[in-house]
Amino acid sequence: MSDEPAPGFVRVRLDLAYDGADFSGWAKQRERRTVQGELEDAIRTVLRLAEPVELTVAGRTDAGVHARGQVAHVDLPGEVWDAERDKLRRRLAGRLPWDVRVFGVEQAPAGFDARFSAIWRRYAYRVGDHPGGVDPLLRGHVLWHDRPVDVAAMNEAGQLLLGEHDFAAYCKKREGATTIRRLLQVSWERREDDGVAVATVKADAFCHNMVRALVGAMILVGDGHKHVGFPAEVLAGRVRHSAVNVVRPHGLTLEEVGYPPAHLLAQRNAESRNLRTLTPRGTCA
Repeated sequence: MSDEPAPGFVRVRLDLAYDGADFSGWAKQRERRTVQGELEDAIRTVLRLAEPVELTVAGRTDAGVHARGQVAHVDLPGEVWDAERDKLRRRLAGRLPWDVRVFGVEQAPAGFDARFSAIWRRYAYRVGDHPGGVDPLLRGHVLWHDRPVDVAAMNEAGQLLLGEHDFAAYCKKREGATTIRRLLQVSWERREDDGVAVATVKADAFCHNMVRALVGAMILVGDGHKHVGFPAEVLAGRVRHSAVNVVRPHGLTLEEVGYPPAHLLAQRNAESRNLRTLTPRGTCA
């Protein structure tokens, strides 16, 4: 499958960050403020384009979720890119609102697609369990939990979730979409400076609400409500469990998106578009 820019256009990669508190998520909506909407309006304005532009993003974040390693691409007319490439980042900084920033602007290599070429996404979820609450200066990025959490127990629970599975029990179902994902890393550490417990969750892709539901299940282990094997038991059941809460979005940040070497971008792009299924145990893929 070809996914190159139209003749006369250049594909441009954008590396960006945003505070999600006042956004209704990434995806453009007619009556609500979104990251995509702000960026597309800003690009069209500063480049004085006659037609709207459309961004493709590595991962659509929900309302209230933050990002500092988000990646998107946009196809721009070649003559516009040639004239504005060295000025676009600075001009966007002057046009965009304070809660979204573009830190990198560059011509993408052949075969690059911000969404389909990605091989992993890494999120962080931050939890504060100090009995007095969360530092007010961190309140927009840290969830307060009113019971102490055991990081070692949550790490043990997380290890049981690694690998390729059907994460239907941790995802909001979308018609025609698969919930099979490969979970590459789930780890917790407690920061020495402020005691905040930080979960790092890395996978080849995520489905809707997956990280927040996984964190919700592991917090139940961390505060002693559930045993270490509980999150894995929920996963094996493949249905949503009433005890597992999807934790609030403000503690979640998209930290980084990974891509293969340039010569493998097109191959990854094509592979990602295939609807995957689980390979039965004891057989070869």
